[in-house]
Amino acid sequence: MIKKKTSDALSRSDAVLIAALAIVLATASAAIGSALTYQPAAARTVAATTLAPAPVRVIAAKTGPDAVSTELLAEHRCLSEVLYYEARGEGRQGQQAIAEVVFHRMNTGNYGHSICAVVYEGAGHPHCQFTFTCNGELTKGKDEDAWRQSEALAAQILTGEVALHNATGGATNFHAVSVSPDWADTMNETTQIGNHIFYRGAILHSSDS
Repeated sequence: MIKKKTSDALSRSDAVLIAALAIVLATASAAIGSALTYQPAAARTVAATTLAPAPVRVIAAKTGPDAVSTELLAEHRCLSEVLYYEARGEGRQGQQAIAEVVFHRMNTGNYGHSICAVVYEGAGHPHCQFTFTCNGELTKGKDEDAWRQSEALAAQILTGEVALHNATGGATNFHAVSVSPDWADTMNETTQIGNHIFYRGAILHSSDS
């Protein structure tokens, strides 16, 4: 009985999420999330301080409502996972900064055209983009409260309830302050938010945190 109630609750939660994300799809030509675009300081205007959503393709193997719903839920889960595993102890500001990196990467066109493609690039291999996808952390249990908070924030970001304002300065890479990766010297440091240092530059496909 408990399992059935839990399953029913999750189904209702998924249905609400699908409805909310469908609004994004309907109003942004199959867009998901708040994709961010970096502009040099000299080219910025007042309007550019709040970064507007940009179209991101939703790619589904099949067509129809079920395929779209499945893809929306997958994108939400991938964003929830990267927020949880990379910044669950960094508060909302720290998690939003990680979300910015994901959307910046999508904008470059070099890391994939969906949240899941960006987050899971290289998963299972030594040069994965986000460490949690290749170090076994996914096999461990999650802190329930922290996971729900990450899920909620991911949904708020995807539906535009929480706006991303390019606090990372166009960053496509980051690492924890406790490590010093070789690639950091080849990129431009943009800022530090909590325990993460953020970078932008030409280097591609280097491991983050």
